Amino acid sequence: MSLFDDPYGQGIALTDEQRLHWLRLIRSEQVGPSTFRDLINHFGTAEQAIDALPDLAKRGGAAKRIRIADLKNIEAELERAATLGIRLIAMGEPDYPSWLRAIDDAPPVILAKGRLSVLEKPMIAIVGARNCSIIGRKIAVKLARELGQAGYCIASGLARGIDGVAHEAALETGTVAVLAGGLDRIYPPEHESLSEQITATGCLLSEKPLGWTARAQDFPRRNRIVSGLSLGTIIVEAAKRSGSLITANLALKQNREVFAVPGSPLDPRAAGPNQLIKQGASLVTEAKDVLDALRPLHGTTHPAPPATGLRESPTEEVQDLSETDRSLIIDALGMAPVETDELIRVTGISSGAVYLVLLELDLAGRIARHPGNKVSLIE
Repeated sequence: MSLFDDPYGQGIALTDEQRLHWLRLIRSEQVGPSTFRDLINHFGTAEQAIDALPDLAKRGGAAKRIRIADLKNIEAELERAATLGIRLIAMGEPDYPSWLRAIDDAPPVILAKGRLSVLEKPMIAIVGARNCSIIGRKIAVKLARELGQAGYCIASGLARGIDGVAHEAALETGTVAVLAGGLDRIYPPEHESLSEQITATGCLLSEKPLGWTARAQDFPRRNRIVSGLSLGTIIVEAAKRSGSLITANLALKQNREVFAVPGSPLDPRAAGPNQLIKQGASLVTEAKDVLDALRPLHGTTHPAPPATGLRESPTEEVQDLSETDRSLIIDALGMAPVETDELIRVTGISSGAVYLVLLELDLAGRIARHPGNKVSLIE
């Protein structure tokens, strides 16, 4: 049975050897969440996928040999994680959050520290401005406490401002903080103490290796996990161009609810939420607004996640893929994103062959992946 075969049941635990290979595969060059998923679906195991990486990248036109994560480094990461009380959870395992698994680019493995039981609770994300106002802080605290008391776990990004106060307010009922860097590199540094408090009743999560210092591009990637964990995301104060609005847009793409707390038109920190409300986000002034909006989803029981879109069995074996077919697939791609299913339909080539060629191009760094199972060529 594939680890992707039991999306809503008890899950299937990895063996120690599988855990090692999964981590090594996702830590290898050019292997992101979507590529990882397709590799596992195509080859069946991470170990076989790792063996195939060099040839796949070469056939895709890679200019140099692809870098595969060093086995000793992966073993050292797992040993250090165990020393620090950090768990590695793979997609499909019992403790992997079901709602996170449902997004297109769910991380194949996450590192977690704290009480993993909170990952089973339905979650609401609360995010907002780092330079929040006193009123914004009060609203975030009130929402986090009341939603926590209603049975929800509060998810956020451990940033300064709204994120931090939401975590603090939900310490008693449970909160999940998603880091953009490694779990041993708390950012911002002043939240070191808060992170320790969170692990006592909640959980820290990251998809990044231990020792990883967050870069600017890592924060939007972090945000997709925050929204992906949650049934809905609440925005409390955010400028028109901010990470909080990125999180809101990600939530929309993930088919999750978006809530916004209105504010004065004269306050730039209210520009983001006010704009979201104009665009159809649910207006929120109290926790009841959120609870009422989510009630149709699940009544009084834990909601089931939406369909994942994962192909839950290996693709058919590709027999003698010709260079003509390979060229036809590549020629059908362009700079504009196109759905993979449309690529299969237009070319008339089997899905297994199309996915194989896309894997080759991806590992060679020649295509970009987009939400909705879309791909495009990179200039």
